[in-house]
Amino acid sequence: MDMLKNFVVFVLICVLATGVFIYSGVYNVAASQPDNALVAWLLSSVREASVEGRIEDIEVPDLTSLNMRLAGIRDFDELCAACHTPPGRLDSPVARGLNPPPPDLTEEEGSPQEFFWITKNGIKMTGMPAWGATRDDREIWPVIAFLQDLPGLDAAGYQSMLEESRSRGTAAMDGAAGSVPNGVAKMAPEFY
Repeated sequence: MDMLKNFVVFVLICVLATGVFIYSGVYNVAASQPDNALVAWLLSSVREASVEGRIEDIEVPDLTSLNMRLAGIRDFDELCAACHTPPGRLDSPVARGLNPPPPDLTEEEGSPQEFFWITKNGIKMTGMPAWGATRDDREIWPVIAFLQDLPGLDAAGYQSMLEESRSRGTAAMDGAAGSVPNGVAKMAPEFY
């Protein structure tokens, strides 16, 4: 019985200490101050485990279509480049003000499923929006297709690919196709 009493007292002390910590304002939540190593590790570990646990059933379409990648670079340049600096550009004021800093996607390793899930659902407390709130799967997959090329592009390659995309008028929403993998919205026929 003494052991149970000690356990209850320990739990109450923990709850009280947590309440004091939360409401004291002692922890600085300013984006201008980097997280300490423990908090950074904790948030990173939680994020990685959360994403890994949610991507198992994502079926990846064929990401090799040039039209799909060209549609993806246009969307990337319009929606993502302000935070995820493309080759040959300087970080934008938005990117410089984010904490944690957005990953450099020219160096970031990850599977298409991971990139798709993160792009679609966003990541809390990072500035990464959930593009799935305003875009369907067929509008997200082209960006993921382009991300397969991004690590191999230098400034000239990025600009050349972007100009080719603009000259072709390639867009992610060019119509609908037949059957698609489970959980993937329909996209233009040339994407499959």
